[in-house]
Order: sequence, then structure tokens, then C-alpha cells
Amino acid sequence: MRPNFYPILRSRQAMTVLLMTPPMTQLNTPYPATAYLTGFLRSRGYEAVQRDPAIELFLEMMTAPALESIRQHVEENFEHFEDDELPDAIFNFLAEFDRYHLTVESAIRFLQGKDPSLAMRINSRRFLPEGPAFDAIAQMEAVSGDVLQAAFGNLGVQDKAKYLATLFINDLSTVITQGVDPYFEVSRYGEQLAAANPSFDNLYETLMGEPSFSSEILEQLVEQYLEETQPSVVALTVPFPGNMLGALRIAQTCKAINPELPIVLGGGFINTELRALKDPRVFEFVDFICLDDGERPFITLLEYFEGKREIDELVRTYFLAEDENGQPHVHLNQNAQLHDIPQSEVGAPVYDGLPLDEYLSLCEMLNPMHRIWSDGRWNKLTIAHGCYWRKCSFCDVSLDYIDRYDTAGADILVDRIEQLIEETGQTGFHFVDEALPPKTLFAFAKRLIERGVVISWWGNIRFERTFSPARCQLLADSGCIAVSGGLEVASDRLLKLMKKGVSVERVAKVTKAFSDAGIMVHAYLMYGFPTQTEQETVDSLEMVRQMMALGCFQSAYWHRFVATVHSPIGMNPEQFGITLAERPEILFAENDVDFTDPTGTDHEMLGEGLRKAIYNYMHGIGFEQPMSFWFNQSVCRTSMKKDLISKAVNNLIESYEE
Repeated sequence: MRPNFYPILRSRQAMTVLLMTPPMTQLNTPYPATAYLTGFLRSRGYEAVQRDPAIELFLEMMTAPALESIRQHVEENFEHFEDDELPDAIFNFLAEFDRYHLTVESAIRFLQGKDPSLAMRINSRRFLPEGPAFDAIAQMEAVSGDVLQAAFGNLGVQDKAKYLATLFINDLSTVITQGVDPYFEVSRYGEQLAAANPSFDNLYETLMGEPSFSSEILEQLVEQYLEETQPSVVALTVPFPGNMLGALRIAQTCKAINPELPIVLGGGFINTELRALKDPRVFEFVDFICLDDGERPFITLLEYFEGKREIDELVRTYFLAEDENGQPHVHLNQNAQLHDIPQSEVGAPVYDGLPLDEYLSLCEMLNPMHRIWSDGRWNKLTIAHGCYWRKCSFCDVSLDYIDRYDTAGADILVDRIEQLIEETGQTGFHFVDEALPPKTLFAFAKRLIERGVVISWWGNIRFERTFSPARCQLLADSGCIAVSGGLEVASDRLLKLMKKGVSVERVAKVTKAFSDAGIMVHAYLMYGFPTQTEQETVDSLEMVRQMMALGCFQSAYWHRFVATVHSPIGMNPEQFGITLAERPEILFAENDVDFTDPTGTDHEMLGEGLRKAIYNYMHGIGFEQPMSFWFNQSVCRTSMKKDLISKAVNNLIESYEE
């Protein structure tokens, strides 16, 4: 079986692959998938080009002419509303339109680092109009006084202006979402249509309907890309649910221009949620969908297009076939005979084709780790594929991106870093591993120092014993500025049930070692884990309070536990004391799954208090308050000793396994 576009591809002198990241992703740095594949394909002799319609769509919408169109749409959509019926962001936008129109392009240039002198005007609080997003400042000041002065002082002029300009952008984004395009958000695009949705109906109806304001702009960008690059194949990465609508809009546009142009999908959302795909309507937009690590499936697909392979040799690839009755059905070709490309052979990412000077440095929260995520442009790299631990019961350990562990050597990593510095001129690196493997990490740090390569880097780790004070200092000396890791529940019973392989006291010692080395520490926290009681939740908060008060970590975030179908909990719920809800037939996406926990803890109520407490702790406020202070109703008293963490930290200097 061969698709009807096969002879066209075979007749071409050279194959050109156009790779794109659909809207929306981070605004401060390109998502790395296309850069990785571009580098890999070029190393194998293919002509590969890349574009980032995510950032370009956003920038097209943040211009003075675009705001005029947005105002026209808003006025039409709200023409029958009285002023007091308008959403706050819409009311403020219409009332202050002239100022928005005047300042929007200046604010964007400032956030791109092209006009730093504008900071003083922004800080005056009289230059940019201030909508509902700025209410956060007043709310914080009601609790703790002048938060901007506390956060930025007298000398943090650029940072303060960046924070205010980010709030300005958030207001405009809210206007677009509420008044023009309900699927548009800064970091996601139509996410609710795709995430864990067993049916393709919602997405299909949206795609078949009238194009939205943002999708019309997206179509114009895609037409421009196709004209510039004249691709033989278009490949789209879909890292998150919020990229799926944009990906299919792009595919729809490509097919309207050239129905024979093959479209390929891949990426994190595909790998996680489309593993039971059955709806053939998806293939009205795309031709092939690749699962898991993309290098082997994609290069095998290109070889098929060139006539070098048969269709039954494709690797982990969906396509539309016919059953014995001639009816279309979705077929997944596995081909386990062809192995994945080793990390040592995938090559370094390549960023040319991406507008590196157009990304925005944002300051979304007065929180140091969130600031790192959204501010500055980071070169993205992985030290290893998969997770070296791969035991956590809440994690998707059955999937390839976790389960298949493979690492490149330290010298190869440093070679790639030097290559990226030469190409981009940037020395900041974000390692996007599931968990940085300690043995390789220490060797990598030593090689950076030995070779005199000066970078700043950060990434995700496990808070395990091997991170001694001396090794934390080694990482700091090599350029490590921050680490994040999972403390999760701060309960030894639940940590054991999670198979985290750490204890609360161990986490306290390791995080303090990192902090003492001058490395910022962010802790992922979790509540609502199966069988977690109110007592354990309150005790977890007390542990977090003690650790933050003692400077073990500076940043943290509480996540509500979600059971996923590919995790040990989702696959064996009875082992964790819960019952999964009955699921509908899966024709499209599947990930999160509801469950019943007989413990009956009111996690909704507790979650509000946890978030309120951590927000204040991160601002150095409220450590003296009892646990009950943070909750809207009475909760049990903590059973934790007040000096548990201080004793653990005081015993930090002990024998570490070398």
C-alpha cells in the first residue's frame, strides 16, 4: 500500500522537511523538538528547515493594527452589553484603548530586550494601562506592604519593568480569550478540546467551523512558510494538549494549499495520550502520526517516501488503512526490529530558522524559579533519554519517554554545548531530563571545568543521598544555578507508597546542601495522593514550613494528584486502595482518569490552604502562623515535632557514599 503522494516525492531531486511547533508554547525560548530533529536530519543528509508559528502568531497579535481588529471584534461581540456587564479586562481595554494602542509595540520591544531604556517609563505606573492582572499587586500589598519595593528594591529597574510589562501582556491575552477567540491563551491554545478527551468530536467540529481570529493569522503564516521553503514533507510537534488544535489548523491549511503534501505529527501529547487512537477523521488532516522518540520513526518514514522501505517497515507509526471490507481504519505499525537511535548519535540541536531575537523575556511571578522558567532564552538539552530511576508510582513509567534510559557521554555533551554556544551566542542551558542522572552529571560538571567552558545551567533532579555538600559545590562551580525536584507529599509513609526512594529528612539535607552551595532549589509538592489523610496533608505543610524557614529551598508549588492510565497507579489501582471510574470508549485521547478514594479527605478545601501558605512562605511571610491559619475551616493539629528539620539539617555533615 502506498499513499497517492509517493510518486511525487520520489521524483524530487532532494527532499525538504519543514518542521514546526504549533501555538502555543513558552514565549521566552523555542520548544526544542524541532531543533533536535533539524540537527538530526541534517546529520543524515536531509534538508531540514524549521519555523516557530507559536511565537510568530503571538507577535502578530501584539501590534497596533492587530489591536484595532481586536477592538472591532470585541465591540461586535459585546454590543448588547452594558458597561457593568462587561468582564473587567474587556471594560478596561475599551476604556483605555488609545493607551493600549500606543504602548503595545513598545512593551513588546522592551520584553524582547530591544529597548531597555523604556524601563523607567514603565516603572512610573503611568505609561502602560493597568487592567485586572495588576490587581495581584494590590492584593499582595494589602498583606505585606510594598511588594514591588521588597522584590526589586531601588536598583532592580529592568526586572520591575519586566514584571509590569508581563502583567500588561497578560491583560491583552485575557482580552483576546474573553472577547475574540475563546481558544487562545498565552501558553496554550484550545487545550480543553484535546486534553484527555476520549472523543475527537470537539476538535473536529471546531476545525470544520468558521476560523477564529487567531487561526486566520496562523493560516497566513503557514502560507508564507510553504512559499518560502517549498517543503516535500511537513512535520509538526505536539508537545502539549494546547498544541493540538494549532497543529491541525496548520495541517488543514497545508492540505488546502497542496492536498498531496504529506503531514506528519509527533510529540509529547501524541506519545502520552493518543496511544489508543481509533478515529479515522484525524487522518483528514494528517497522513502519519509517530509515537515516542522521533528520530527512528521519522527517518524510516522519510525512507519510505523515497521508496527505500515498504509501509509495513514503518516504526511506531499510525496511518489510515482499509479493513477486509474496504472500510478505513486506523492502523499502528510497530516494527520492533528497528531500534531507536542512541543518544550519542542524535547530534546537537540546530536553531537556525527560529527567530531567536524575537522571543520575550517575561517575569510572570514574584518567584525565583518561575522567573527562570519564563525569563531569558535557554538552549535546551538532555543529558539522558528517559529516567534512570523509573519507579515512581504516579509517573508514566510504562511509556518510552520514561522507561527507555540512554545517556551520552560527558565529552559528547560538552561538545554539543560548545556547538550551541557558537551558533546561538547564548551560554544559558536548561536540561529537560526527567531526572538528571547523578553519575553522568558529576562527570559532565568536571569536564565543563576541565575544558574551561563557562555556562549557566539548571534542570530537574531527584533529592537523593548522592548529592553530598561537596558534589553540590562541584555542580555550582560548573555553572549550576538552580535545580528542581519532587518532595511531593513530605510524608514518609506516602513517599514509600510512591516508591520515591527518599525520606523527608533526606530531602531536607540534600536541598540544604544545594542551597548552601548557592544553587536555587524548587520543590514539586503534591496533595490528594491515594489514601492521603488530612493529618498527613497538614503534617506535609508543616514539613514544608520548616524547610523553607531554614532555607532548604526557596521555591515550591502544590500540584493536585491526578491518576494517569500509564502509571502504576492507573494500571494497578487496587494496590493503592482506590477504584478507577468507568471510562468511555477511547477513540481519541486518554490520560487522566477519575478515581474514588475511600479515605474521603476533603482535598479541595485543603488545596486552597496549601496554595495560600506556600505563596506567603515564598515571600518570607507567615512562618510563625499555626497550620490552621491557612485553611477556611478547622483542620487537625500537626503531629510533627517543631525541630524535626532543624535536627536533620544540623546533622548535614555526615558520611556520604563516595
